[in-house]
Amino acid sequence: MSSTRRDFLKKTTAGLAGVAVAGSAMGMSSKSYSRIIGANDRLNIALMGCGRRVPAYYNSLKNKDNNIDVGYICDVMKKQREKTGEVLKGKITGKAKLIEDIRESFEDKDIDAVFVATPDHWHTPAACMAMEAGKHVYLEKPCCHNPREGELVVAFQKKYGKVVQMGNQQRSSKESQEIIHDIHNGVIGNAYKAVAFYVNSRGEVPLPKKASVPEGLNWDLFQGPAPHIDYMDDIWNYNWHWYGWRWGTAEMGNNATHELDVARWALGVTYPEHVDVQAAKRHYLKDGWVMYDTMDATFSFPENKIIKWDGKSRNGYPTYGSHGRGTIVYGTEGSVFVNRSGYKLYDRGGKLVRDSESEAKEGGTALGGGGGLTDTHVRNFFDVIRGKTTKQAAPISEGVISQMLTHYANISYRINKGFDINTNNGQIFDRDAMKLWSREYQPGYEIKL
Repeated sequence: MSSTRRDFLKKTTAGLAGVAVAGSAMGMSSKSYSRIIGANDRLNIALMGCGRRVPAYYNSLKNKDNNIDVGYICDVMKKQREKTGEVLKGKITGKAKLIEDIRESFEDKDIDAVFVATPDHWHTPAACMAMEAGKHVYLEKPCCHNPREGELVVAFQKKYGKVVQMGNQQRSSKESQEIIHDIHNGVIGNAYKAVAFYVNSRGEVPLPKKASVPEGLNWDLFQGPAPHIDYMDDIWNYNWHWYGWRWGTAEMGNNATHELDVARWALGVTYPEHVDVQAAKRHYLKDGWVMYDTMDATFSFPENKIIKWDGKSRNGYPTYGSHGRGTIVYGTEGSVFVNRSGYKLYDRGGKLVRDSESEAKEGGTALGGGGGLTDTHVRNFFDVIRGKTTKQAAPISEGVISQMLTHYANISYRINKGFDINTNNGQIFDRDAMKLWSREYQPGYEIKL
């Protein structure tokens, strides 16, 4: 650490005592705030994962107002980290070190935060290692690969007092915040039901076959925490999503996370009492996709509230008009349609009362997404780290609860039955389901608190 940076941090630490009181409003301890960096200091970032999601961060990283430098660019595929390195070269300081193992960056005391945008099976292990090393974390969805990892990532955040922002960026939409505030204040009466949906027309995927590891790919590091197997083509390049539970979390973890989070937010509910699922692989029955591609899920909550999920990954029929994703919230006196582009408020007769279109455009069903909402969400992450605000848009403790809905649905599909849930702690009242509460780890990658 440079003497200038060290002196700055020393001087600003004393001024954070008053901020610690405000920090309790978002569940952060005084210990956490004692580690927050001063508002005028540069944040040093490590990027983990340079696939389709990383371009969504470029605007935020290049924005001089954010005062960011990228110290490490990490990816297990050489060409991907080199591509990101070229994009950011000269845009910040241009001094980022290209690495294939993120643990190298954890050893650097000058790194303040890590962006985790890897395949799903790496998310929680990487986040926990980062926090243990003293780093804040921007953690993409799904924030956990399974329910136990959800418990662990929250426990690590509480223990180490770091800022962990989940990448459910619609939480930073001004329009979503506005209409959900109004829903909570009765604009549609008692909100009792939400229908969340995702529609896409994904095509056929190849059958995995044994092959040589692609040039430049560290296959062992790609697998990381997941039990290791021989390489098969073309697992590493996005299709890991559909090739089994070793790496992915299917479309529930991939996309339903966002809309179910909005639905739960709007209804003001936490854990459901019961879940039922109907799901199957309906398209390209002989291709390499091994999970469901179509799912209907029903989550029943206390006070007779309900969330329904309509997921169609490979049938692009426009069930909801031109909208590929979104959430419909029904109340006793009206309804709301809300998505990343804004919202529409209707009275009980179906008449449009008010609408608001977002100025912050965000990708919908395009791979990787990105746009104004991500920019705002990342900026909120930086501002919380610096102590400029105590209002964190997506604290991990909140994100994990929404993520649990996706895990319940996946588990219900895998055991082919519904089940009841403990609304106090989210655990499942079913022995078969609880067998899938966690997963097996490659030796040496177990998460130990």
